[in-house]
Amino acid sequence: MTRTIVKRAYRYRFYPTGAQTAELSRTFGCVRLVYNKALAVRTEAWDRNRERVNYNATSAMLTGWKKTDDLAFLAEVSSVPLQQTLRHLQGAFSHFFAGRAKYPRFKSRKKSRASAEYTPSAFRYRDGKLTLAKMAEPLDIVWSRPLPEGATPSTVTVSRDAAGRWFVSILCEDTVESAPAPNDAVGIDAGITSLVTLSTGEKITNPRHERRDRTRLARAQRALSRKAAGSANRAKARRRVARVHARIADRRRDFLHKLTTRLVRENQVVVIEDLTVRTLVKNRALARAISDAAWSQLRSMLEYKTAWYGRELVVVDRFFPSTRLCSAPGCGHVHERLPLDVREWTCPRCGTVHDRDVNAAHNLRAAGLAASACGAGVRPQRESSRTGLSASKQEGRGATRDGAKAPNHP
Repeated sequence: MTRTIVKRAYRYRFYPTGAQTAELSRTFGCVRLVYNKALAVRTEAWDRNRERVNYNATSAMLTGWKKTDDLAFLAEVSSVPLQQTLRHLQGAFSHFFAGRAKYPRFKSRKKSRASAEYTPSAFRYRDGKLTLAKMAEPLDIVWSRPLPEGATPSTVTVSRDAAGRWFVSILCEDTVESAPAPNDAVGIDAGITSLVTLSTGEKITNPRHERRDRTRLARAQRALSRKAAGSANRAKARRRVARVHARIADRRRDFLHKLTTRLVRENQVVVIEDLTVRTLVKNRALARAISDAAWSQLRSMLEYKTAWYGRELVVVDRFFPSTRLCSAPGCGHVHERLPLDVREWTCPRCGTVHDRDVNAAHNLRAAGLAASACGAGVRPQRESSRTGLSASKQEGRGATRDGAKAPNHP
């Protein structure tokens, strides 16, 4: 059994006092203001002079802003969250210049996440009590689970969601003990009717969390639409809508955590398909169901849990015909077309009757094992017909480990 030291965030709900609510609300507003002003300065400098303004320059600007009459209130809150938001902006620009993200956007008071990040110089954690800078009392945290024994928090992030709930996320080092490694491998085909279909033949029904609360959500949204803009009643109605959305998201997250933990503990190799959810949700007929299924969240959980527990995650190319390829041994026939309403099909070459989803899961498992064992691609028929090489002699183009993209070789 191996032990891995990982950075792990523990999220708890807390209930601030009136004074703490006021202080945190001021901090959130100052964090948003500093981020937007720094983004505006950097954008203007580039548009006018093609000049890049880095973190050090914006940090010096922040010191100057605090000395002005208009922005003197920035000195009333802790300086650490303001410095941290400048670091986050620097990270956003780094991702943009590396081609990993779009250009940073301004934070909105109504739409953006209200949060502030504190480093050790701005909080005190003693005897199970957490006290933030500028506060006289510790936060009233509901410790739903204990922190790791002897843990020293490295950062603390305080946030407030749209439903008005307060959360604190404590980042610290934790030791994860990998479970005994099984020899099993599983292929996972994501769907809508069945959330996932496993290569073992098991189908896990989609709980459809959003559909369960659709009537309640629609009623709350209709009540919101009738309220006057800017009124106190509209703010209350907006929070009621947000509470329904939060209820849906919490149930979905809990279900996915239990599912992914089970899959990772029971299998050494987990094989999934590289789905482009952003493109799939453009289908207006299926967008709502796809969003409710949360395939991206499922993959994200599998990625970090396989890394924690010493498992292997193989991601198969989205163009691999897992549904249309006959999984019968020695066949390999690729069906021409399979509309979504066709749930079973018969292979014209070998006569095997396939369940659409189970067949796809079988093919994903086989492709993932090939990539894991020898780096073979997941489309050997197409490659071998073009290059004349066997699958074991080709570079792995269709499946990659740990979600990394395989390079395209000429």
